[in-house]
Amino acid sequence: MADTISPPAPAASRRRSTRRVSDTVFLGLSATSAVSIMVILAGVAIFLIIQGLPAITANWADNKDLSSIQNPAQVPWTSFWEYVGPLLWGSVFSALIAMVLGAPVAIGIALFISHYAPRRIAGALGYIVDLLAAVPSIVFGLWGIAVMRPFLLPLSDFLNQYFGWIPFFAGPVSSTGSTMLAGGVVLAVMILPIVTSITREIFLQTPRLNEEAALALGATRWEMIRLAVLPYARSGMISATLLGMGRALGETMAIALIMSPSVLYSLLILTDGYNSQTIAANIALNFPVATEIQRSALIGTGLMLFVISFAVNMLARFIIGAQGPKTGSKRRRKEGKGA
Repeated sequence: MADTISPPAPAASRRRSTRRVSDTVFLGLSATSAVSIMVILAGVAIFLIIQGLPAITANWADNKDLSSIQNPAQVPWTSFWEYVGPLLWGSVFSALIAMVLGAPVAIGIALFISHYAPRRIAGALGYIVDLLAAVPSIVFGLWGIAVMRPFLLPLSDFLNQYFGWIPFFAGPVSSTGSTMLAGGVVLAVMILPIVTSITREIFLQTPRLNEEAALALGATRWEMIRLAVLPYARSGMISATLLGMGRALGETMAIALIMSPSVLYSLLILTDGYNSQTIAANIALNFPVATEIQRSALIGTGLMLFVISFAVNMLARFIIGAQGPKTGSKRRRKEGKGA
């Protein structure tokens, strides 16, 4: 008897058709989401350019509203770039202080949670760190005013007395604590959750075989972390640190409450009245009382902050992309020499 091939069952055909429809719908939703992100980003950039361009291109020397904006010394600004320069410096400087103080602590907390702490303690500590991300920035600002400013006064006196020859610690020490140091410490605490959570997840993704191989060869736990965990998580740590820097660059209320605002270039972190104001705090303090042309100038500074944040993210992508191939090529060269 000849073999006969029966046609596919209608139910199976319907399932395949339904699967194709669901795949098409999911693809459409994913593509729409990706395009919408680009559209929103472009819309924000276009809004900032249109609203800030009148002040960027204006003649500040002939416009009293622009030349006197947020300028207690009443020294007239002659151009937009002369005005935005100190604000850019203040934003980047405060974010760098936060990175120097906060990133090592965050990475240490992540290592303790992922490789040292018992499971129960690690779970509770991870929950507490994640809970910090839900605290509003205004609360951190009030905490900085009531706790950190008086707490840092003895440290400021010590740094000025014994390390005053370093430019950062020179100058008259503030008696109120409204300094760049206090703002940087509060920013460092605020970036702890994002840096810690990302690096903790990256540390936990380290291949278990790599860790066990290092321990089997006689390495201590710290040697295992240094040889197996940290090289694997290097790019992730850089990415997490730069994301924390992005958070610090855009912080507003905590800096506005803690620091004494001044639009100037300064390296001093222990004095008040000589603190370089940040762009975000400057916008928050001046936007409600600004005239139309002054608001255009403030929006223009927001455009500069947008560009800086975008550049930080691009730098993170570049570093991560550059590290991967170099690491792989170095490993292949070592393997070739060993062979």
